[in-house]
Amino acid sequence: MFAMSDGRPAPANETAVVAGETYRFTVLTSRLLRLEYSAAGEFVDERTQVVVDRAFDGVVPTFEVRRGEGSPDAVEILTEHLHLEYTGGPFHASTLSVTLRSGATDPHYSVWRFGQEYPDQPPFRANLRGTARTLDEVDGATELEPGLLATYGFATLDDSDSVLLSDDGWIAPRPHAVRAAAGRPDPTPSSDLYLFAHGRDFRGALTDFHLLTGPAPLVPRYVLGNWWSRFWRYSEESYLELMDTFEAERVPLSVAVIDMDWHVTDVDPAIGTGWTGYTWNADLFPDPARFLGALHERGLAVTLNVHPADGVRRHENAYAEVARAVGIDPESGLGVAFDVTSRAFVDAYLRLLHHPLEEQGVDFWWLDWQSGGSTRIPGLDPLWMLNHIHYLDSARGGRRPLTFSRYAGLGSHRYPVGFSGDTIITWASLDFQPAFTATAANVGYGWWSHDVGGHRAGTHDVERSVRWVQLGVFSPVNRLHSSNSPFTSKEPWSFGPRAEAAMTRFLRLRHLLVPTLYTAAWAAHTDGVAVVRPMYHDYPRWDESLAVPNQAMVAEHLLLAPITTPEDDVAHVASTTAWLPAGSWIDVFTGARYDGGERGRTVRLHRALEGYPVLARAGAVLPLAADPLADVRSNPETLVLRAFPGTAESTLVEDDGAAEPTPEVTVLRQRLAAAGDGGPDGGTTIELEIVPTTGREPGRTRQVWVDLVGVASVESVEVSGGDGAAQPHVVGPVADDAAELLAPALRISLGRIDPALGLTLTVRGASAIPRDVVQDAFCLLDGAELAYETKEQAWSAVQQQHGLDLAQTLATVDLPEVLRSAIVEAASARPVF
Repeated sequence: MFAMSDGRPAPANETAVVAGETYRFTVLTSRLLRLEYSAAGEFVDERTQVVVDRAFDGVVPTFEVRRGEGSPDAVEILTEHLHLEYTGGPFHASTLSVTLRSGATDPHYSVWRFGQEYPDQPPFRANLRGTARTLDEVDGATELEPGLLATYGFATLDDSDSVLLSDDGWIAPRPHAVRAAAGRPDPTPSSDLYLFAHGRDFRGALTDFHLLTGPAPLVPRYVLGNWWSRFWRYSEESYLELMDTFEAERVPLSVAVIDMDWHVTDVDPAIGTGWTGYTWNADLFPDPARFLGALHERGLAVTLNVHPADGVRRHENAYAEVARAVGIDPESGLGVAFDVTSRAFVDAYLRLLHHPLEEQGVDFWWLDWQSGGSTRIPGLDPLWMLNHIHYLDSARGGRRPLTFSRYAGLGSHRYPVGFSGDTIITWASLDFQPAFTATAANVGYGWWSHDVGGHRAGTHDVERSVRWVQLGVFSPVNRLHSSNSPFTSKEPWSFGPRAEAAMTRFLRLRHLLVPTLYTAAWAAHTDGVAVVRPMYHDYPRWDESLAVPNQAMVAEHLLLAPITTPEDDVAHVASTTAWLPAGSWIDVFTGARYDGGERGRTVRLHRALEGYPVLARAGAVLPLAADPLADVRSNPETLVLRAFPGTAESTLVEDDGAAEPTPEVTVLRQRLAAAGDGGPDGGTTIELEIVPTTGREPGRTRQVWVDLVGVASVESVEVSGGDGAAQPHVVGPVADDAAELLAPALRISLGRIDPALGLTLTVRGASAIPRDVVQDAFCLLDGAELAYETKEQAWSAVQQQHGLDLAQTLATVDLPEVLRSAIVEAASARPVF
């Protein structure tokens, strides 16, 4: 029978509890409080489907308790940051309040009161929201659930009605839910709330959230490559032929998703539809183990689509065994109902339906149905239970667990990856997706997988398809997907030569980025920092960070300002507004530097179809793979350190791929010294320090290249430290698969070394690649559908003028506004140093 191996109660440290007969307050941290009320005096110490830990490693913050006069229950609790006041009786706005003693950012809303409504006036006075269950049938935006972060500094997690996890890990309803289901509801509703009152310390709030609800798991590396997914009636032959075509076109993939037609779908209408199935369609896949083995040989992990809600019916190969397991006579032909509240059914469901398919080669499951909204256990969402049992079961045999399913409320971050549903193929859907993805980090749900390109309906639009793939490459999961329409497939070669070239280059880049993304996956797992997150997570004190919901920070140092609207019909340039935080930012694809100054600034970024606005923090070092077609499941044999000149610290985290690995952490520190400040008179000094790796013993060597972005030449290179094996030399301008898309860079080879030993690379006399404003302007004008005389007039101005003079002259030329703005942007961009 199914049981969780880690079932245990989760009481708080008793010294953190202040309680009476009908109330209990728990001081979890100085800014996180648990608030319980029960007229029956019933308080929960068990884990719930949301909350898994309340002890917080036994650490109890300092707090003071004051007992009030006039009521035996009146109490005040003061922590470093909060002041709770309770006058007794059922929780109400007049009986329970918490004041922010520090960290309040809104002068009108520094007090939280139970049950009180607060302003919803985004972006500057509102709850910053969380995510939504699905994007099925959504065309554009949809309503998001409240999240844990708010501009006024407090928000609540209501755990009053979630189910309990018993000692053996099975589920049970709360006592008050049992009474309500029996028609005997409590006269005063029970409350079990967690108040997050962190002010603008959004990172702190999410840290406490993950302490309370558990960390985001570490996904396998193959999750971070490109997924191929299509609702299509493939056969073994046609699917493998397609995979070989992708390889021949040098488009890398890491996950093969087989949609529902892998199983028998033509069933007797008397027993239901063909959506639910567990028996291979032998006409299409005569030898499943052979098919799955062939995919594995091509370096692909495999997931199969299942819709469990219709149970197990008599046409399934496993029907007789499953029926007997749940007490049904197979001769009766009666269907086995889907019931995740039955231990017998869950055991048979996993052991008899899924395990045999996993033995054939299925790596994980795509649970593609929301499975209704109720079960026989009050308060239990069947979708949550499906996610729960599948994820835990997937860890069987020492594997790293993984499932692919829908969002089922707070706590769902423990069951990655999320499937967002069948999005409508429109610009409006694309425009909403970046904000939807980033905002989900407000509830710790950082592993959304969208139907990149959209799923169904809509129209054919080549430009939009390219922009969606570009966004997908900088999303947590990049899964190309479409409906079973013959016109909606996502193969890059389906969109014409120009679009194919752009898509292919970005899809290759995704695989080069896996070391950077896997490092970010570790940060999500250990520190609760989402791979893709809103700007205000990193810049909470700046109101400007709230005003760019589509913009996001990606991994450690990348700023994403996605293009989600069509290009200008005349200029053939698209644009987006971006907020640049303080400091310098370097375009990942052009090498142009943009300065945010000391307080940040708002800019307009313009890109033709081949470009995309992704900026790296000056000083960042991005760890990349060298070969986009290499197997992403392993650490790259050749490591590329792409350095954006400046001063900053970056990180590379790797591991051995085990189910519970130890992180191997390498810190990369870059320092830029201008001439006269530590550098020679003839140029700039760049110093890159690879700090000795923690977490593993030395002894594993590999080729290491350092690509200096925007650097034309250097006078000398030298290495100190390490074991003396490094043999640094200048290779020259980067000229491989990375060069076709990424910014120009000068490659320096360190030879075959062990990065775990650390070393310092010092480059002296570096000169930057100059910006060719005239050529950049020519390309913009050349692509525009304008009168030649107008183009010549604008180009003449670019050749002769600069700065404000150029902007004023261009204002007199009859150009589309977006083209004029694009030329000014090009003229304003600077070399990397």
